[in-house]
Amino acid sequence: MTKTLIKAPFRADHVGSLLRPARIHKARKDFQEGHITAQELHEIETDEIKKVVDKQIEVGLKAVTDGEFRRRFWHTDFLEHLNGVEGYIPEHGFKFKGEETERYDVRVVGKISFNPHHPHIKDFIEFKEIVGDRAIAKQTIPSPNQLFNAGIRNLEVYADIEEYANDIIQAYRESINAFYDAGCRYLQLDDVYIAGLNAPEIPFNDSGYSREELIELALRVANGVLEDKPEDLIVTTHLCRGNYRSKWAFEGSYAKIAPTLFAKEKVNGFFLEYDDDRSGDFEPLEYIPNGGPQVVLGVFTSKHGTLEEKETIKARVKEATKYVPLEQLCISPQCGFASTHHGNILTEEEQWAKLKYIVDLSKEIWG
Repeated sequence: MTKTLIKAPFRADHVGSLLRPARIHKARKDFQEGHITAQELHEIETDEIKKVVDKQIEVGLKAVTDGEFRRRFWHTDFLEHLNGVEGYIPEHGFKFKGEETERYDVRVVGKISFNPHHPHIKDFIEFKEIVGDRAIAKQTIPSPNQLFNAGIRNLEVYADIEEYANDIIQAYRESINAFYDAGCRYLQLDDVYIAGLNAPEIPFNDSGYSREELIELALRVANGVLEDKPEDLIVTTHLCRGNYRSKWAFEGSYAKIAPTLFAKEKVNGFFLEYDDDRSGDFEPLEYIPNGGPQVVLGVFTSKHGTLEEKETIKARVKEATKYVPLEQLCISPQCGFASTHHGNILTEEEQWAKLKYIVDLSKEIWG
């Protein structure tokens, strides 16, 4: 019998975002219409974060998040508060399978650097106080590689992509140190960009570089950010193929990035999307170093509330052990339940039932 993990990622874990309660939706609408103040909105969000932390602990999760309740989008809210980056409304949203997303994105308007007054640092301090010593407070932020998506880099500011990469690396190093100083010991980098480098046609790309060049650059940026990180800070990467109102953006296995990123990215764990046929098989896991990063198998879906068959999940975990030892594996949903404020198409009750199911099943698999 393998031992229970004493540090993150845990045998039963989750990506981070949770369905926004109706009260938050109403409060945001009231704020936009001028009926409540920013402080009143913040207080309502804080109250709902307290409830959602309690609920995560109740279902048995050892790592809890704030549900990303203060964000509209999983990535833009963080990125637009870096110096040199602004949010804006483009002509079109992102194209997902069967739907175009709400129009919102970020773009570079000046030299990128860390903002010491970044609101997410203060938000984390408040969140960690809510959690106390009852669980591990997990912070999620977009990967630095998200800034290489099409339309973000400003060629008038950054004609040289190497200078661009170096400034992003430095801004993220300082961001990570700020979260660490605020008490964060479990940080997740959410990365749709790297997952997209596997797709038959690379999405969100306007660089002119080859797939191989982009993969090498992504590795250099990721490892540059993690260089000299505190030893007791657990950092994981979540690789996602898009998650918007239960829709996805692209498909493709992890085979193209595995020899470089699975083998060499200096993270403590990978959260991988494996909830349907779009994800490919487990064979790319052979590049994960034995005894290296934990592999969190996203074999449950956050896109609908139906519970997966228990024996199917057990069989899939067993299949993954052909490539990664059982003690190096964990399980989770493939993504969050609400990567944007819209949320996926399921109920809060179904969300909690699925998370509890994952916790219970992890105990059957690992004891």
